[in-house]
Amino acid sequence: MRLQLLSDLHLETESFTPQPAPGAELLVLAGDLDSRWKGLELFAHWPVPVIFVAGNHEFDRRDMDEAWTGLRARCAELGFTLLERERLVWTAADGRRVRFVGTVRWSDFEVFGALQRTKAQRAGGYFARVQQSTRGGAVFDAAAVREEGLLCRQWLEQELAEPAEGRWDATVVVTHFAPSLRSADPRYGRQASTASFCNADDDLFPGVDLWLHGHVHLRHDYVVEHPDGRHTRVVSQARGTANKGEPDGFDPLRLIEL
Repeated sequence: MRLQLLSDLHLETESFTPQPAPGAELLVLAGDLDSRWKGLELFAHWPVPVIFVAGNHEFDRRDMDEAWTGLRARCAELGFTLLERERLVWTAADGRRVRFVGTVRWSDFEVFGALQRTKAQRAGGYFARVQQSTRGGAVFDAAAVREEGLLCRQWLEQELAEPAEGRWDATVVVTHFAPSLRSADPRYGRQASTASFCNADDDLFPGVDLWLHGHVHLRHDYVVEHPDGRHTRVVSQARGTANKGEPDGFDPLRLIEL
């Protein structure tokens, strides 16, 4: 199965026109496409099915609950599938049934452990300052982000623990936030703010064939080996912003094989 993966296009400020990748069976969008939602129109009438997992910037200057309702309706209108704590089983061209498991997976700020959480949450004030999101009239601050992140984590644990029982042959997880410090941006090192971008979900890798994510504004493709001989491939295909030179080397037509 061949997938096209795009994320962190930031079309509210960036100039970029996505094109379908020849040979792709599915397009996976891993969040932060356009804080205005206008850029979502570029993926309407795409030649292959589109799976979308939202990023944090899809909620900029919005009430979180109202945004989820509106975003889901907008995706349905445009003809693609939004996954938030949901699974989609897709039959690939080769006959394999692939379980796609999708959620934003907001940060729980514990990527450096519980003792560093307070420091990481202070650095996570980024969300309140940049997103300017609310929930029920209250600021969607780092504490609210953590609460949401824990709910995402709980759901992922339960979903990934569910036996296939013949219902699927492979599992692909799609999150916006990165699942491991291995995906941390080397430009910034392992500082407190890294916890706003990466979670410690490495223990969920066993049983996952492919984990796709965005958020870190760079490309990753690495393999985690497991004691049973299986492995998990982790891929980020984030474009990033031109003013930082982040799209250098970005190949939007790259195919990811499962």
